[in-house]
Amino acid sequence: MTRVRFVGSGDPFASGGRFQTCILVDADGYRFLIDCGATSLVALKRAGVDTGSVDAVLLTHFHGDHCGGVPYLILDQQFAKRERPLVIAGPPGVRERVTAVFETALPTSSRTQQRFGVSYVELGERATPVGPLEVVAVPVAHLPETAPHGLRVRAGDTLVAYTGDTDWCDALPQLAEGADLFIAEALSFEKRIPLHLSHATLLAHRDELRAKRIVLTHAGMETLERRSGLAWPLADDGTEIDL
Repeated sequence: MTRVRFVGSGDPFASGGRFQTCILVDADGYRFLIDCGATSLVALKRAGVDTGSVDAVLLTHFHGDHCGGVPYLILDQQFAKRERPLVIAGPPGVRERVTAVFETALPTSSRTQQRFGVSYVELGERATPVGPLEVVAVPVAHLPETAPHGLRVRAGDTLVAYTGDTDWCDALPQLAEGADLFIAEALSFEKRIPLHLSHATLLAHRDELRAKRIVLTHAGMETLERRSGLAWPLADDGTEIDL
């Protein structure tokens, strides 16, 4: 069984009091995060998650509400005397980009020698192993400087896909195809916000999204205020889905 838990389901601005993106997945004894926004360490601890049990972090892109929590997670584990290794996987340049986040948030901290191994894996359109997972990262239509990608993560017989932040693009049907769970951002309900998805856009393309199950996340206030009109469930902080 694979369990998906939305530790953080919010947009960058904590709309509705939600934590930034942090999706915890347990699959056959391997525990990983999909994105780790700046509020994620707080969110994980408030949810009672043992941060030392996280084996890997998979990043979709380099905006702070999706990757800004990584330095704090690593340093938290240093102080907790972690010994088991941690994998940080993301778009090309992930090591350099995470190092830059470290240095912006906590100058000189990136040079700290960790007592546990931290390895970096670059993801791309060819399936890449991360522990027992196979991960495919597909470029999507967000700010190019953030190296935006959507993810398809195969864990055994289960496939979880996530749009990351994006406008509608041809990659989305590819990401959704055959997924047991397709997680789609829905920042707005109808309003057109550049480089992001609205519920109206997803609805217009629903026949192209051939996933077994779809859940929405990354909701802004317009989406939250019109929740009763959504075509798919909206994840909250703490929502759990078993696959």
